[in-house]
Amino acid sequence: MEPIGQDRPRRLPWVRPFLVGLGTFFVGLGIVGIFIPVLPTTPFFLLAAACYARSSDRTYHWLLNHRWFGKYIRDYREGRGIPRRAKGLSIGMLWTTVLVSLLVLPHPLLVKVLLLAIALGVTIYLLSLPTSPGGSEGGLHADPRASSKHLDKGRGG
Repeated sequence: MEPIGQDRPRRLPWVRPFLVGLGTFFVGLGIVGIFIPVLPTTPFFLLAAACYARSSDRTYHWLLNHRWFGKYIRDYREGRGIPRRAKGLSIGMLWTTVLVSLLVLPHPLLVKVLLLAIALGVTIYLLSLPTSPGGSEGGLHADPRASSKHLDKGRGG
């Protein structure tokens, strides 16, 4: 029986450190994306937040309240969306990677169809997300205290 108040189901002992490590990897990619124009930032911070939310309250709150990185996640969670540039780069990189994979690597027909279906699904999903006003990445010079909504509202775990 689990302790009262514990909101996460029991998992294999390696899952928590794996998710923390994966989240940290995504934070690293997001940081690189701030400085390299062809690498999107927001999707990596969102992936990191998802990993941290399921593995470590401490790292999840650190990321959400981070002076520079937290804005990306707060904007998405509060319905302000993903910057137009991040959407465009994400979709562009997705299709470039899928097409190069299809053209260069030998795949059975079923794998090619699945890759195209997944890319189409992700593209539709990204296009369905709200686009933040201004269309720029923002974040580095934004004031993280500008948000008036509570960060943990509706957080799943």
